[in-house]
Amino acid sequence: MVSRAEPSLSGRWWWSIDRVILTTLVVLMVSGVVLLMAGGPPVAERLGLSTFHFVNRQVVYLLVALAIFLSTSLLAPRQVRRIALIVFVLSLAGVVGTLYFGVEVKGAKRWLTLGPLGSVQPSEFLKPAFVVLAAWAFAEGHRRPDLPGTILAFLLLPITIVPLVLQPDFGQTILVTLVWAGLFFVAGLHWFWVLGLGGIGAVGLFIAYELVPHVRARIERFMDKGSGDTFQVDTALESFAQGGWFGKGPGEGTVKRILPDAHTDFIFAVTAEEFGIVVCMVLVLLFALIVLRALFVAQRAEDPFVRLGVTGLALLFGIQAAINMMVNLHMMPAKGMTLPFISYGGSSLISLALGTGFLLALTRKRPRAESFGKPERRS
Repeated sequence: MVSRAEPSLSGRWWWSIDRVILTTLVVLMVSGVVLLMAGGPPVAERLGLSTFHFVNRQVVYLLVALAIFLSTSLLAPRQVRRIALIVFVLSLAGVVGTLYFGVEVKGAKRWLTLGPLGSVQPSEFLKPAFVVLAAWAFAEGHRRPDLPGTILAFLLLPITIVPLVLQPDFGQTILVTLVWAGLFFVAGLHWFWVLGLGGIGAVGLFIAYELVPHVRARIERFMDKGSGDTFQVDTALESFAQGGWFGKGPGEGTVKRILPDAHTDFIFAVTAEEFGIVVCMVLVLLFALIVLRALFVAQRAEDPFVRLGVTGLALLFGIQAAINMMVNLHMMPAKGMTLPFISYGGSSLISLALGTGFLLALTRKRPRAESFGKPERRS
């Protein structure tokens, strides 16, 4: 055990870090590798790859993610803002780049090929950076009314979501907008604006339904199974029925063998078939623990930026998990969104490591002067 008197960076980190959030995140990361051993092999075999192709790649991605996760958690709030700004600019450029140079998959251009490094999805990295910058802008608008912080927060949203809509990636657009709306509410702005934004969102969804065939098809398939192909959702629901409370046991699942995205979007359903609804409920509790603990810490924070940043990052993490699980249970239209730290995917895993690293950095116990980014005054 590291002593409280230990002056080293690791010592200060250990005694300042929120160990509830840290432990729960590590449990999720390890669980992701274990659960991918159930969902990954059937997909790999169908594609003619080695049985543990996706598992092995995920372990490599996880090692990179852990390095980013731990190094990011060491940052001070000012450094978090600076790195978020750099990541935002680069990832926004990447999202715009996908519109011209992206690889088209299922009718959308969301991926850039980077030679030997493989493919990357820039929108994944855009999310945590956007949340930090929006929190910063709202906080500055609250702290310094003479600065256009709130106006910048308003401008950030269209700058971010317009390229996402053009890809098109409506799942990420909805996620980013919901988190931004949460920050808007927590920042203390008037209910009139909250309701107005809700109305604008509803109008935007209606326009997307009317003008975008892809969105219309997904909503209609959700409302009426007979209106289109619902194979993945039906198969996912069958996984829950087959698994029951305690599952069939590791490696004993059969429904997963015909589920196309068993290792990514629908790994929650594979978990239900092999490990049971009880394990799924444990996963839900782990996600809820992280979000609730972060919101508890945010509530006690004195610095507006820390309060808003922690709240936004917690909402980003929790809403993404909720969307994935709700899609698996046919509680909302399919969105193509990963389950944090559980689904396979390099861009998703590294982006989540960055976002949760930011979260740990902002929830660390530190002197008030460090949180506000300026030295204390001496009497």
